[in-house]
This record gives sequence, structure tokens and C-alpha cells, in this order.
Amino acid sequence: MLHSITRTSLPFVRTIRSLPSSLVSARERGVPIDVHPEVEQALVEHCPLVALETTIVTHGMPYPVNLETARSVERHVRSAGAIPATIGVIEGRVKIGLEPAQLEYLADVRTNRGLVKLSRRDIAAALALKRDGGTTCSATLIFAALAGIKRSCRLGGVHRGGQDSMDISADLQELARCPVGLVSAGVKSILDIGRTLEYLETLGIPVVTYGETHDFPAFYSPSSGFKSPWRVNDPTTAANVLATQCGLGMTNGVLFGVPIPESHAAIGKQLQEAVERAVQESQENGMDKRGKEVTPWLLDRVRELTSGKSLASNIALIENTATKGAQIAVAYAELIGQNRLKHGGVPAGIEYNNTAARLVVIGSAAVDVISQASATSDIDGSRGRRSTSPGTVTLHLGGVGRNVAEAAYRISTSKFQAQPSATVLVSSVGDDSLGRLLLEEMRRIGMRTDGFVTSRQRSAVCNMILDGSGNLIGGVADMDIVQSIEPEMIVSHITKHDPAVVAVDANVSPDVLGAVIQHCNTKNITSDEPTSVIKSASILPAISSALGSSNFQGSPIKFASPNLLELAELYRCASADPWELTSHDYWWRTIDNFSIGTEFRLSLEQLARQNAGSNSKTLSFLVDQGVAQMAINLLPFFQHLVIKCGDLGVLLAMRVPTDTPTPWTEERSDARRRQIIIHGKSEIVVIKHYPAHAIDPQSITSVTGAGDSLVGAILAALTQNLSAFNNPESLDDVIKLAQSAAIKTLHSPFAVSPSLSI
Repeated sequence: MLHSITRTSLPFVRTIRSLPSSLVSARERGVPIDVHPEVEQALVEHCPLVALETTIVTHGMPYPVNLETARSVERHVRSAGAIPATIGVIEGRVKIGLEPAQLEYLADVRTNRGLVKLSRRDIAAALALKRDGGTTCSATLIFAALAGIKRSCRLGGVHRGGQDSMDISADLQELARCPVGLVSAGVKSILDIGRTLEYLETLGIPVVTYGETHDFPAFYSPSSGFKSPWRVNDPTTAANVLATQCGLGMTNGVLFGVPIPESHAAIGKQLQEAVERAVQESQENGMDKRGKEVTPWLLDRVRELTSGKSLASNIALIENTATKGAQIAVAYAELIGQNRLKHGGVPAGIEYNNTAARLVVIGSAAVDVISQASATSDIDGSRGRRSTSPGTVTLHLGGVGRNVAEAAYRISTSKFQAQPSATVLVSSVGDDSLGRLLLEEMRRIGMRTDGFVTSRQRSAVCNMILDGSGNLIGGVADMDIVQSIEPEMIVSHITKHDPAVVAVDANVSPDVLGAVIQHCNTKNITSDEPTSVIKSASILPAISSALGSSNFQGSPIKFASPNLLELAELYRCASADPWELTSHDYWWRTIDNFSIGTEFRLSLEQLARQNAGSNSKTLSFLVDQGVAQMAINLLPFFQHLVIKCGDLGVLLAMRVPTDTPTPWTEERSDARRRQIIIHGKSEIVVIKHYPAHAIDPQSITSVTGAGDSLVGAILAALTQNLSAFNNPESLDDVIKLAQSAAIKTLHSPFAVSPSLSI
């Protein structure tokens, strides 16, 4: 069983919480890897993790002892303060962190007789053929390294007679490739321990006894007769060894040999006699020449010869190394955390008061309390009403404005190499524990916090209820503090930064919305991001005020990103009392200028017959639900509408002025390219559909924040190129980037996926 160290992370000037690039790259290349949400969260938050192998479950112990031992090992890891990440392969998918049912499936060797013992050489074939299997130490090293986990495991070695047969475990070579701390009960006594230690020396792998003496353990016995060159006897010192090696940039691992507990050491001599007899029998019957079948046969034979005593000792040493490995993992995480606070992030007290931001985001910052029911609960059915449901409750940073700002910040700094100071969030927090949590966590991410004001009101909290599939059922948002932000404060921040882009979410007060639009209408881009159907029309008073302004020109709002429900609500309220914006002279003049006629209606009918994407749905909703018509009618007020259509993709509706040259003048309507082009009197109207990217519904962790990530990506791109939408090619690149950002967040338990930083 594999036991642990934690994720590697060297101190560096600016820390961004993110998943390891190796894992993100593997996913993007289509490698079938599923990371358990608890493990993914631990990776991002730099919590101590212990990776556990599964060969001992599938090939090392009889059922049900194997299952009971695996569960016990996970409990020992948790008891020591770390998180277990048991690794296996199920139906050709690598599972980094197993659900209880998945662990039971791998342990049921009586029913599942096709389980494969997976070493490096077996991985690609097993995944391609969609097999089930338990990971050896070497395979676990590979997958844990992909996931960025520092961890340890039982170790193979040089087999007896290996100097002639060259039968050397792949574990040794893998340990030479992976910078991990490997916690093991030494080397199995069925192997040639002396030659194994010599080979480890040749590979440059440090061997350290974790105990009172330099004696190197021999699995069932605390002493093998060989000495380790180094010794430690506490987790902090062991963690320092790892951290120092990591700091030197060395790419090999460290082997910690942990002696078997004293209570089981007494029978070590008897067990060793059984080992010698089993080895002799294997040589006599030819089993010693059967490759990877040798070790399971020897262990079974030793178990028979000792009447099961070897199994009890095996379990004891596995549980002991699990505990020691987890303790080292915790110490390592604490040590790296201290270095990170010393060298990384944006420390408290260091602000960007004299640095102008190119993007100012105005809106809510909240703590999200996410309650997700288990997959088997009936939370949204009759049985789930007026009752609690089993599931998980987690805390994350949230708030539409904060989510959008984080997504823009991560993409700006990673893709466009912008400075961390380029994005600032202007918001309000309470003088309470949640407010302090918000500020500290944003600093740890690397974001600036000088745009916050402290209020006497409660910090914002949003409690969201999700079903077992991660879909939002409902919730309660305590966001009153956002309404306390004064318009004068907002305008002062905009004036101070003189940004290229200003974005505002509709959680702020109508007075703030009006002040932002009035101040930015002639100078900057303003993006209104509706937050719910209830609040989606809150921008209309500001639009009405802008229409009556003497310096008004063009659309009051340059960009807006509603979903389909918010679009319908915007249109309904804009057309009805008390605003009746579609009766305004400006609206009539603008619609007339579009020159919409029969050609548009024919093009729309053709577009509506196109497939929506990878699913079987069509774009008929554009006509049947009046989506295209509503978008056209709202364009006088919003120059660019990026409409989020969920699994139906993204619909863009926009106006392109022709007073300056633009490639859109050469474009024509084309249903196959999913676009409608209307050449008006002095501007071009564009309707363009972007299909949703194919995504496995089972891979979706949560839909919360996906739309915010999409908007943040668009803002990041606009901050770099304000004319990105004026060119068909650059527009396509922006929407592709935005959809990719949304998908990454769909795969993450966080409101904004840390992988946007990669």
C-alpha cells in the first residue's frame, strides 16, 4: 500500500493556486484521468496528501481482508491529518482518489477476475483497452507525479539472482525519476536487499532509516543486516530532507525505511525462515522465472507457511507506514506553507496603491457555502423536501464580481503575461471573520485587495444547494453589504485607475450602476453582468438615465453577458412599464438603421435548422423562443450581447460601426458558419453562434461559476485588445478562450478553476 508525502511546490515570488501543469496538460491531451474533488481541492490548497497504491488490494491480499486493510489505511492517513488519494484504474480511467464503491469494486477479486497488475509497461495498453487494475508502486509514482502529489509506497527491488536474470523492479527506476518521499517498511525480504541498496546508490536515491538506529528494515524484521547511510526519527526532520532536496531542484526521490512496530517484530525470525523456504521452493519449481507472478506467489506461500501470521504483520507494517507517511506529509505541508507565506503570494500590508489597473471590476465578493447532495439522494424530489439530505458542505470564495475578477486575473497573468496589478476588484467586506477570510485568501491567490472598503455590515454570504449532479437547485444570498457601496467611492476608483475596461455586476445598487455608466459612457467599456433573473433588469434605470443624457452617444452599455433567462427578463422589462425603453425615439432610430428585412428572416430560419453542437438539439430555440428577436431588440442598449446558452453554446449579437474599416464589411450570412450578417445604413449587425464544446456530463463537478469564468476570460482578452470583436478571427479566439475557461471551471469544485492560471 502506498503511503505519502505531499505536493511539491518551491517558493517563488508570486504564488498562484493552481493544479499542476502536468495534470492540466494530460487532461487537455485527452488522457482519461479523474481526480476526486477532495483530492483536487487539497492539491490547490496545498494540503497534505498521501497517494496510496492498489496492487495490494487487487493482488496482495485475499478478500475481504484487502478491503478492510485499504479502509484502515485511509483512516490512519486521515487520523494523522492528511488526505488519502488511493489510485487505481477502472474501465480504462485513472482514478486519483476513490469513492467507497470504487474501492469495493477493485477489492472484490472474487467477482472481478480481470483485474490487471499495472506497472509502467502496462499503463497505455490497460487504458486503451479499458481494463480494471491495481497500480504498483511504479505506476502510482507516475500518476501521483502527474497529479503533483508528493507521496510514498511499498518498494520493489532487485530479485534474488538478479545479477544474472536482471530481474529488477521498475519501482527503483521510477523512484529515480520522481521527486517524492517514499515511506516503506524497507525492502521485502524475498528480494536481494544488499543488491537493492547498491542499485539505489547507483541511481543516486537517498536511503534514510526512520527510527532509532541506522539499521535498514527488512519488511517483517526491523533489521536486514544492512545499514542506511542516514537516519531521522521525527516527521519534521524528514520533511526538511525532502524540502531541501526539492529546493536544490533534484528530480529523484528519497526512500524512508520505517521499521515494523515492535509488537510484530518478535516473530520476524520465524517469518524470515518461511521466506527462505518459499524462495527455495520457487527455485525448485521454476516459479522464480515467471516474472511478475513471482512476488504474489512468494507472499501467498509465506502466508501459508506461517498460518496467516505474515498477513497480520503485513497489515501492521502497512498501517504503520501509512501513519508515518501522513505525519511527514503534514510536516512537509506546514514547512512549504511557511516558505510560501515568506516568499509567495501578496503579503498582508503590501498593496498596489500607486499602480493603475487596466481592468476594474465592480461588484460582490462573498463566501460561498456550497451544499451538494449525494448522487443517490432525492433532494429535489418529494422525499427531499423538509428534510436534510446526505452530501458535502464546503466553503469557497464567491460573488459574481469576485469570480469574474479572479478569472480575468488568472488568464491575464498566465496567457497574456500581464502584471498581477492589472486587475482590481472594487467591493466591500464586513469587519468580521468572513471578511478577513476573503481578503486573506485573495492575497494568497495573488490578487490585489486595495479596492475593498470595510463596512459595519455583514460580509456577503451565498448558500447554494446543488443536486447530486452539481446542478443548482436554489439557495439564499445575503448580499446586502454590496448595496452599501457608495457611488462616489466607485467613481473615485475609476478615476484613479483610468482603466481600459470597467465591468460591473448587477448586485450593486442602481445608484452605483447609474454612476458607472454615466462616468464611463464616453471613455471606457462597461460590461454589465446580470446575476439572476430577479436582478437582471436592475441595469435598466441606468440605461434610461443615459438615454436622456446630453453627452450620450452609441449604446449605453458596451458589453453584456446574460443567460437565456436573463435575456428574456431584460427584454420583458425593457418593453414594459415603467421604462418602456423600446418606445424611445433612440430605439426606433437605431432599429431602423439596422435595415432588417426579408433576407434576415430567411437567414435566421436557415440558422435555426443547424445542429446546436455535439448533442442532438438544433438552434430552433432562436426562433421558437424568440431569442434572436429579443437580442436584436436589445442591441440599441447593449452594443455586444454575449448570451450564455448552456449546453446550446454561446450566441453573440453585436453592432459593428462602419465609420472605421473592419473585416466584417466583407462577411456575409452563412448558416454553415453559423452567422447572420446584416449590412445596415451605418453599421453592421452580427448574429453568430458558437457550439458548446463536447464534455462528458459525468466529469462535471459543479456548474457554479462557469459563466463567471467565461465573462472573466472575455474581459481579460478585451483588456489586451479593445478591438477584438471588430475582427472575425480575433473574435473567434476570444470566444474559444472563454468557453475553455468555463469548461475548466465545470471540472473544478471552485467557483473559478485554479487551472485558469496554467
